[in-house]
Amino acid sequence: MNTLEVTTREFFHRYPLRRYGKGQIIMRPDENVTEVLYLEDGQVVQYDISPAGNEVILNIFKPRAFFPMSNAVNNVSNYYFFEAATPVAARAVPVQHAVDFLREHPEVTFDLLSRVYKGTDGVIRRMAHLMGGTAKSRLVFELLNVAYRFGQKDEQGAIHLSVSENDLAKRSGLTRETVNRTMKELKNLGCVKVRQHRIEIPDLAKLEDVIGTTL
Repeated sequence: MNTLEVTTREFFHRYPLRRYGKGQIIMRPDENVTEVLYLEDGQVVQYDISPAGNEVILNIFKPRAFFPMSNAVNNVSNYYFFEAATPVAARAVPVQHAVDFLREHPEVTFDLLSRVYKGTDGVIRRMAHLMGGTAKSRLVFELLNVAYRFGQKDEQGAIHLSVSENDLAKRSGLTRETVNRTMKELKNLGCVKVRQHRIEIPDLAKLEDVIGTTL
């Protein structure tokens, strides 16, 4: 653990630990943001509901993330759902305390800004595929995004993802039927293997080549 992580951890550990069960809503739209959560364990999904009533996943937070910082810094209401995708443990900090901490520790703020820009780059790439891509490019982008952030590599170099086709539909904005059909195409190309609720990517470079030819 580096100095930056120690500084951040020591600050948030002054505050109470909360636990949420898988599927539990942590925050709802239009709630006033009074606390910032520092994620110690588990994953939290941020999503919206489309006019058709479908969940559209916008972001996934993993340990060391603290959220919702945009609302805290700008003093605006929350517009999205935050839900525990797995069992979650998080520290709850009053908004002003979190904002003061960032002001007093510019190195932490710089690290946060760096992560925000990485996330922004991902959003821009996703927009490019939504506006000008195909169903295949949209799905492959989501597979790569999950692989880079959450994938586990085995001894043979294959990447394993704990994600279902239903999850991919929510993240890509595609229907489950379209995801299922496109996954079959990717399996026939040898880009993915599907086993129950896990997806294996045998060769990440091969999957990256697919997205380069479909946008």
